[in-house]
Amino acid sequence: MDTLRRNQYLQAMGVDVWVSRRPAADVDRAGAAAAVEAVAPGAPGVSGGSAARAPAARSAVETAPAVTVAAASAVPSPTEARATADVPTITTWESLRSEVLACTKCPLHGSRTQGVFGVGNRESQWLVVGEAPGAEEDRRGEPFVGRAGHLLDAMLKAIGLSRGRNVYIANVLKSRPPGNRDPKPEEVAACLPYLMRQIELLRPRVMLAVGRIAAQNLLATDAPLGRLRGKVHHFGELNTPLIVTYHPAYLLRTPSDKRKAWEDLKFARSVFQGLNATL
Repeated sequence: MDTLRRNQYLQAMGVDVWVSRRPAADVDRAGAAAAVEAVAPGAPGVSGGSAARAPAARSAVETAPAVTVAAASAVPSPTEARATADVPTITTWESLRSEVLACTKCPLHGSRTQGVFGVGNRESQWLVVGEAPGAEEDRRGEPFVGRAGHLLDAMLKAIGLSRGRNVYIANVLKSRPPGNRDPKPEEVAACLPYLMRQIELLRPRVMLAVGRIAAQNLLATDAPLGRLRGKVHHFGELNTPLIVTYHPAYLLRTPSDKRKAWEDLKFARSVFQGLNATL
């Protein structure tokens, strides 16, 4: 990653002091068992699983050697981030949402239907971060809807999470890139301050980055997704644990990797449970 691009990402990062909250609600075991089948067909303890029911696989777009890398590089303090982000400090969810919906800081505002802010419980201890809105998200104004969103909901349900109850979901970009192309560095630089302030307001205990684009931008790295999976990264000055897994749209194209995603989810759940055990 060149110095200019890295600096664009790092300038936007940094969060405030974390305040602990009560542990998340107990897992709905019956619902989780059904969801596991959708995420990892044939997983232990689930009957009738078959990858053949998943959509036919097309060429993979998120492949890499299954090795690990060092933790993410340090990020600027919240004060430094705000000073360089060129976005005023926001103290409420609604004022931040209004600013996102009216944003014209990059050319994407000219082609989008609407900004896509985020969805979920604003008191959640879990934050899921994706890449950018797609066509259906742009139309409906909510992240992760359609087939990919249904799969993400099943993945989260398998570890006791629900967007309406105990998880918040947002994207790196708030506007849809034309043709669902990869975000450009200047687009990420314009949008990341909004995500950073969502994180400040939410103060999650665990973050789950879904897909290569989200993981690379949050961690300011060019490492492939395969090298980022399977370990705990730490985000921002608060060292918030961050786990990386596959994007559900990728899993729809490559259902053979659903079992790997299930391992990532179990790993993230174990990290969260370990945090609760130290309270």
